[in-house]
Amino acid sequence: MSELNSRCLDAFSLWLANLAEDTRVIVDAVADDSLPVEVRRPLAGALNYLFKSLDLIDDGIEGIGYLDDAFVMRVAAADAGEAAPEGIQKLAADRGLIAEFLDDLEPKFAQFVLGLSQSSVRGRSVEQVVSDAMTRDELLGDVRGWASRYSQPAFTKDEKHLVKLRSFLQAKLPG
Repeated sequence: MSELNSRCLDAFSLWLANLAEDTRVIVDAVADDSLPVEVRRPLAGALNYLFKSLDLIDDGIEGIGYLDDAFVMRVAAADAGEAAPEGIQKLAADRGLIAEFLDDLEPKFAQFVLGLSQSSVRGRSVEQVVSDAMTRDELLGDVRGWASRYSQPAFTKDEKHLVKLRSFLQAKLPG
């Protein structure tokens, strides 16, 4: 097994284990009106992505179904910039491993995540989430409920998961 694959399998397993808590960190940042909109916008896009009916990898796909969500959160955290709180910065630090893993797919994935800031899910645009307290509270309530129900999927440290993950992303990423 390559050193990169070994690091990815270890990290991705941990990301799935911590997905609910990572989501709560992002919820706290989006809820913090003292943070600049430029920090909260990509994070709100990542939270909205959790409820996108057609995401890059269906959540029900064994082992890898939630990895696209974990990837989106980390890339959005990096997009939030240096003014983001420490918890967001910790998530952002993982973007380098995502870039290594995705290799030639990374620019497409980064563009996809950036585009989430312009999207609407369940009738809530990211702009509404960051500018309207009622819309924000509605989304954050939905996300908190999702996080409380989240159950870590089985993820074995098998390189086949990495092949499947890359194949799904290659097939589904626009452009």
